[in-house]
Amino acid sequence: MGNLDLAQLQQLWWLLVSVVGALFIFLTFVQGGQGLLLTLTRDEDEKTLIINSLGKKWELTFTTLVLFGGAFFAAFPLFYATSFGGAYWVWMLILFTFVLQAVSYEYRRKPSNLLGARVYEYFLFINGTVGILLIGIAVGTFFTGSNFSLNAYNSVTWHNPGRGVEAAFSLFNLSFGLFLVFLARVLGALYLNNNIDYPPLVAKTSAAAFKNLLYALPFLLYVLVRLLFMQGYAVDPQSGTVFLQRGKYLANLLALPVNGLGFLLIGLVLVVLGVALTYFKGSRKGIWPAGLGTVLVVLAVFAIAGYNNTAFYPSRVDLQSSLTLATASSSHYTLTAMSYIALAIPVVLAYVAYVWRLLDARKLGAADLTTGDEKY
Repeated sequence: MGNLDLAQLQQLWWLLVSVVGALFIFLTFVQGGQGLLLTLTRDEDEKTLIINSLGKKWELTFTTLVLFGGAFFAAFPLFYATSFGGAYWVWMLILFTFVLQAVSYEYRRKPSNLLGARVYEYFLFINGTVGILLIGIAVGTFFTGSNFSLNAYNSVTWHNPGRGVEAAFSLFNLSFGLFLVFLARVLGALYLNNNIDYPPLVAKTSAAAFKNLLYALPFLLYVLVRLLFMQGYAVDPQSGTVFLQRGKYLANLLALPVNGLGFLLIGLVLVVLGVALTYFKGSRKGIWPAGLGTVLVVLAVFAIAGYNNTAFYPSRVDLQSSLTLATASSSHYTLTAMSYIALAIPVVLAYVAYVWRLLDARKLGAADLTTGDEKY
């Protein structure tokens, strides 16, 4: 690790941050399942099965989100300071929806709870819909830019009273967020299809996966077409000057054939394959190709946003305040030290896979409705 120069370490850590972000988006099947809660269930038994199935995994999603934020903070602290210090309303709203989720799983089935179970179910729906929408809008600003400027001391000034919420009024950002909402619902339906052995729900989750894939397609197509033709925030590798370049993100896709265009195309095919196997073939394992496809798509998005001399957090107000891998990263020493710690990531992933296998050793079914042991 010590033999890598600073630029190589910056690219390595962008990849690691991207991997954690991609895993988080995959794990939003929890939020997707919550988004289906109010429309997919016809009675309390089905609702109980869904909430208990998702309840076994919700902490993995929350923990991965925290890990993503921590990795970004450690590797690219100027982004963390700029975004969280300037666009704090959008981040506070995201955090608030995840607080609602944690409270709901904890208190929904508490006896004599003040609000009643129905209110907590609405809270879960809010987290599964509004929370993911806002995350997608925030990621969309990697391409459309944000309203900030930095002074000589890297102190951020935000030039819009919305403090990040104004990004929701961009059609591109909103489309990106809605695509993630429906993608999460596709993953949620596929996960529930795999995890619950209850025939009425198996049929409905299969149909829900297919319908939500259709809902996601218009937003995906809009985002892809805009990426191909919109101006991008390019960086001169010699001077570090940021300038607008038409077709920049298309150029990035073509310049990064493996983890750009290749990952994007393969990922989308795998998501469609997972849904098709479930809806047309009756497979119960569609979550796995769709999950892998989701990870590849997100890796492609991060690749074209940050690699190939691109400003990954551009400023619409002052181009030279835009953040790049070079200007936003930690020091060589910090990135090197963190790289040694990152060697433990495979161990952590193996542990998560082991715990996942234990939790899913037995599928939930009708028998679980009569035991009285429902946790959530």
